[in-house]
Amino acid sequence: MAGKKLSVFDAFFLAAETREAMMHVGGLLIFSPPADAHPQLLRHLADELRDSVAVYAPWNLRLWTPELLKNPLQAWVEEPQVDLEYHVRRSALPAPGDERELGILVSRLHSIPIDFHRPPWEVHFIEGLEGGRFAMYFKIHHALVDGYTSMKLLARSLAHDPDDRDTPMFFARPPRARSITAEVEADPAPTLERVLEAVRGQLSATREAGRAIMNVVRAQRAGDRTLVGPMGAPKTLINRRISRNRRFATQQYPIDRLRALARAGGGTINDVALAVCGGALRRYLHERGGLPLEPLTAMLPVNVRPKDDPGGGNAVGAILCSLATDVEAPAERLAAVVASTRRAKEQLAGLSRSAIMQYSAALMAPLVMQQVPTAASWMRPAFNVVVSNVPGPEQPLYFRGCRLDALYPVSIPYHGQGLNITINGYAGTINVGFTGCRDAVPSLQKLAVYSGEEVAALEHELALGAAAG
Repeated sequence: MAGKKLSVFDAFFLAAETREAMMHVGGLLIFSPPADAHPQLLRHLADELRDSVAVYAPWNLRLWTPELLKNPLQAWVEEPQVDLEYHVRRSALPAPGDERELGILVSRLHSIPIDFHRPPWEVHFIEGLEGGRFAMYFKIHHALVDGYTSMKLLARSLAHDPDDRDTPMFFARPPRARSITAEVEADPAPTLERVLEAVRGQLSATREAGRAIMNVVRAQRAGDRTLVGPMGAPKTLINRRISRNRRFATQQYPIDRLRALARAGGGTINDVALAVCGGALRRYLHERGGLPLEPLTAMLPVNVRPKDDPGGGNAVGAILCSLATDVEAPAERLAAVVASTRRAKEQLAGLSRSAIMQYSAALMAPLVMQQVPTAASWMRPAFNVVVSNVPGPEQPLYFRGCRLDALYPVSIPYHGQGLNITINGYAGTINVGFTGCRDAVPSLQKLAVYSGEEVAALEHELALGAAAG
């Protein structure tokens, strides 16, 4: 019997699931055990988690008809007996157990499709890292829980106290109760008055979104490159139909380094991250003889305060910005990125919540079209790369006394978008996960290396500029 129906967005992620375009997200967490850790810590931990642990929603939900992902009546049903032997796994790295070996293993694990006959998630404990450390890699299908929510739920399994050794795993915690009042406010009755109100709001929002899109068109015609429009990205080596194989690489920076660069460059930490990624992509594509004359563009999910928000709320929209890959000097590239993101955010600042969503949908529409078979091979890309910045915990976290050293997001490449860059803040650090198609972005780990070198180059150039000033 069917249970809770899927939302429109969840159904989209299932419909987009193919052998090549797998719609699961994940995370890689690296831990340092305490001095008194048992030599067989991970073995005992895995055995404990598999032994008669109750599994709560949403982690006990599976698809009603897993053979028919595009079933319009698709729904979630409870799995009465979750097989934790399958969902909780233990692996070990070959020596020397460095970041490269870890990246190779996570790349392989992320290349394996989700089994929809079971609740669509897995957790892998990985031992054998240098210095006695271990890692936890988890993946979950986007239709069950999105990446941001899954990271928040995973954080509930971690403690602020290093002496806390009893915090249950995310799947063994009951969901937080919601009051009936909150549920009613979140899902009001569909009365005629509300329907008419929604229609009036959407008509007004359509006009606002239309004006915003025309602003982009006029800026493009006038040669204003700071305001980026959809379908204006150049075709590159990374913008093609993808295969099922994945590559994953990581980079970590102290947040104070990027904050100092942001102050010196007159932008934000996110602007610095974009400029650094732009520099890494410029070098990567140049080495392969595929650097276009036009600058690459990035799509950024952003939180904005709409004009109809009385305060306290957030709205999520999408903006496009230039990565200034046509600019060689790091400081000049940062200035170009700052100008582009500032102009894009100004576009959204004067819009209502509904208009923001419609404008963002217009920017994202070409990406949906690129998922049609063979379309990514001939369509001009909607944008070249997705760059997401997800805020994370500001204080150190612990799992059974083990300190969390790094928290890297593992995301989704799409047809036409062979590379995804996701940034996660944690305890004074910026953690970057580069997820890509192995065939569209070969030697992806070089992007992580180059981004680290770009930070140093930007520091050097801005220091010289300050001294000269």
